[in-house]
Amino acid sequence: MAGILTCLWKYRNYIVIVLTPLLLLPLPLASPTSEAKCGYVIILMALYWCTECIPLAVTALLPVILFPMMGIMESNEVCIQYLKDSNMLFIGGLLVAIAVEHWNLHRRIALQVLLIVGVKPSLLMIGFMGTTAFLSMWISNTASTAMMLPIANAVLQQLCDTEANAEEREFNMAAAKNGLDNQAFEMGDAKMSKELQSKENTINLDADKDDSNGIISSLEAQQRRLKTEQKYTKLTKGMSLSVCYAASIGGTATLTGTTPNVIMKGQIDELFPDNGGVINFASWFGFSFPNMVLMLALSWLWLQFMFLGFNLKSTFGCGTKKEGDREAFQVIKDEYKKLGRMSFAEGCVLTIFTLLVVLWFTREPGFIPGWATLLFNKDKTYVTDGTVAILMSALFFCIPSKLPRCCGRSEDGASSEAPAALLNWDVVHEKMPWNILLLLGGGFALAHGSEKSGLSIWLGESLIPLQSIPPFAISILLCLLVAMFTECSSNTATTTLFLPILASMATAIEIHPLYVMFPCTISASLAFMLPVATPPNAIAFSYGNLKVLDMAKAGFILNILGVITINIAINTWGVAMFNLNEFPSWANVTKTP
Repeated sequence: MAGILTCLWKYRNYIVIVLTPLLLLPLPLASPTSEAKCGYVIILMALYWCTECIPLAVTALLPVILFPMMGIMESNEVCIQYLKDSNMLFIGGLLVAIAVEHWNLHRRIALQVLLIVGVKPSLLMIGFMGTTAFLSMWISNTASTAMMLPIANAVLQQLCDTEANAEEREFNMAAAKNGLDNQAFEMGDAKMSKELQSKENTINLDADKDDSNGIISSLEAQQRRLKTEQKYTKLTKGMSLSVCYAASIGGTATLTGTTPNVIMKGQIDELFPDNGGVINFASWFGFSFPNMVLMLALSWLWLQFMFLGFNLKSTFGCGTKKEGDREAFQVIKDEYKKLGRMSFAEGCVLTIFTLLVVLWFTREPGFIPGWATLLFNKDKTYVTDGTVAILMSALFFCIPSKLPRCCGRSEDGASSEAPAALLNWDVVHEKMPWNILLLLGGGFALAHGSEKSGLSIWLGESLIPLQSIPPFAISILLCLLVAMFTECSSNTATTTLFLPILASMATAIEIHPLYVMFPCTISASLAFMLPVATPPNAIAFSYGNLKVLDMAKAGFILNILGVITINIAINTWGVAMFNLNEFPSWANVTKTP
């Protein structure tokens, strides 16, 4: 029996691949409608995504096969969904992130921030969390975590070694002083009692005392060192968790920070084409950045309490400076010195990056007409955030990585070659996550298929009874559901599956679609409890000597805090920014035949 179960487990992926479509087949056969057929495809893809029996990107291609074969959409119409404006925005953002990583600009920024905040435990945690969150706004969460964790471990190891050595020196000095005092006392006592003790007995007794004192001293020194190492082991766990959590939180702040954000923009534009560009880089940042800062502060407080306690004198330092702090600070300083002066290439990448962010913010700021409206978008939306992203990222292939020198010579005296561009396609091909683009396209194809087949209308009508529940309660429950679901499924797959359903529900019960779609999209990034939930969690798990229970205890509270924070945000400044108290006319799409 055990052998059969082992064999089944080995071949579980193949079993799921074959059995799942067969078990679901009664659905389209019993009800051969377009809605049932589309539902069959969505359920099949959801199960494949959750079990990962085949790669996620391959599952995302199933609509190309199944929608035409089931008569839901023509092949041309399906394939168009795989490369839309949101994909271009994502590609442009990734190209900028690749350039920043390629020229090590993110490392320079991180070390500079750490030199400013210092090495006191609490300040160090704030510094690492803030830096990681900022980097994750622009580069991938995985890359920012992978870069920051080695730096954190090096600094903490230096602090641990220095503190242990300092305590050992202090203890040895104290022991030596006590030994001299005892010797002086014994010498005076020996003069007073020469008649009672012989010189030989005194020497033997002194030797016995020295041996016993030496053993006690050695044991005490070992206990002190062990206590110091335990303290820093716990601190390392907290620091590793703080970095990976900050990466996930930071990615929610910008539209290109993490894949679910781009998926939501694409789904909004696909399902509600007349929304007037309600989601763009500026509006996303305006809502999500304050929410990110609040979540980051609460996360720091919880991790501070869990791993450091609230002894402000020891964790903040209160103006004290130890030798260990100076040596740990020197570690960061040495790492920064290794980078040397900022190169021409780094300066160019920083300039393009800054210019891109400025153009994104000013394209359509909302409170005044943006440059795109004044120059291009007078009657139609010709220029989008995707246009700007591709324009600026294309410059990386046009600008040289060194200052051109016409009369430059190589070491052998020959005329030097022209410098390479800031980016080349080999680097991009190696680092670009092409599978994510297919996942985005699969999500857009599912959303379009739901609309064309009438499944969206059917879902909306089925969810009408939810009108009796207050909207804030619906939002909280859905956020908790998504946060739990994303612990065992990729956040990309989670948002791809949930957002079309949430849009149908919102239109059916006539609440603003953003009221439920925005919080649930951010909740998809709240995967804090399991090492397998996100790549940053897995990296931290491998670095920080963590147990699953450590991550589960810390992550469970952070999940709850995250859901609360998101719903506070959507019911306060979210309502003011997007006018969420009213059902918008552009969301009234299900009312039309």
